[in-house]
Amino acid sequence: MSKITFLGAGSTVFAKNVLGDCMFVDALDGFEFALFDIDEQRLRDSEQMLHNLKESLGKNIQIKAFTDRKESLREAKYVINAIQVGGYKPSTVIDFEIPKKYGLRQTIADTVGIGGIFRNLRTIPVMLDFAKDMVEVCPDALFMNYTNPMAVLTGVMNRYTNIKTVGLCHSVQVCTKDLFDALGMDRTGLKEKIAGINHMAWLLEVSKDGVDLYPEIKRRARELQKTKHGDMVRFELMDKFGYYVTESSEHNAEYHPYFIKSRYPELIERFNIPLDEYPSRCEKQINNWIAMREDLVNNKSLDHVRSHEYGSRIIEAMETNVPFKFGGNVLNTGRLISNLPEKACVEVPCIADRSGIIPTYVGDLPEQLAALNRTNINTQLLTIEAAITLKKEYIYQAAMLDPHTAAELSMDDIISLCDDLIEAHGDWLPNFKSETSIAVTK
Repeated sequence: MSKITFLGAGSTVFAKNVLGDCMFVDALDGFEFALFDIDEQRLRDSEQMLHNLKESLGKNIQIKAFTDRKESLREAKYVINAIQVGGYKPSTVIDFEIPKKYGLRQTIADTVGIGGIFRNLRTIPVMLDFAKDMVEVCPDALFMNYTNPMAVLTGVMNRYTNIKTVGLCHSVQVCTKDLFDALGMDRTGLKEKIAGINHMAWLLEVSKDGVDLYPEIKRRARELQKTKHGDMVRFELMDKFGYYVTESSEHNAEYHPYFIKSRYPELIERFNIPLDEYPSRCEKQINNWIAMREDLVNNKSLDHVRSHEYGSRIIEAMETNVPFKFGGNVLNTGRLISNLPEKACVEVPCIADRSGIIPTYVGDLPEQLAALNRTNINTQLLTIEAAITLKKEYIYQAAMLDPHTAAELSMDDIISLCDDLIEAHGDWLPNFKSETSIAVTK
């Protein structure tokens, strides 16, 4: 029997989206859907939810929950990763609250920035443990990573393990749709090209019937910027750098040094930036879970509409050999994007079929876009060095190279902040070597 394993299956809503989508793939008839999570109650909730969905949709699949990770992975053909190490409490709260003491504010803190660095440092060891298990029990499986920070985690799996890995995000497939909807433009029959890095890929080309639509996009965007709306940061970046970026304004506000600045507090209001947005979302989800749980877990008539997630369509393409094109995160091997580092993880158009995942060559990005990407890649690569070598100095350097952190804090304060975060995370982090040539001067 062929098998799909879902790691982090206690994320019941996301498990419904991805595995519910897989139930619409005829080629997966008879597959086993294996579920694993360290939270047994949430694991059982997802198991029951998927049983309800299976019965409601009349699908011939097997659903099995595991408390033994290695057994959940044994002989898997596809592995879907959606874990969060440390959870909202304590880890995400730490990522936000300690930087606040230094005057460093964040919005999402799951990609780069000080929050992204520490989310990586506590997640990378777990990912490497997954890889060790997979080498033993399912060495040929495709690992589909949905966990943030996407670029670093996918890069680590591809650089330091033998597991075939692709990173999958939501932002590419909704980028043009959201832009055109916001501007009141018709999005039928569009031709687009998107590439860059995760959460900072660029809508490089968008046209219809051979006509470049960027001039009209920019004209409408300038008009919309005269009023308050939810995408002001991205429109400002497009105005100044020439292209629209894939991930939301609340994310991009903290990827750059231009928007969240203690010396310019008026920018928060001007660009409608939601500080502490991710903790706010987490609290809301926690408060809503009781009602959601009843509808998802105990609903015998549970239904599903296939989502825009790439996972099921990639699996379908590999099972049927009918190609599927998508935006995937892969190593920049051979310089797929020629003016970004080869060690970087890039987000480029990819093709899936029976032969696997085939990334496509993009060439040079416009130089200003590559420059913005490199500012984030610098921190990503130093974070990987920190995780692999366990040297604190690379944590410090990763933080000092982060655009937002460096724009707000001195080098001494950045080092002290990192030390405070290491101490606060405690056992959620590996033991980093204390010997370093970097010292705080008093």
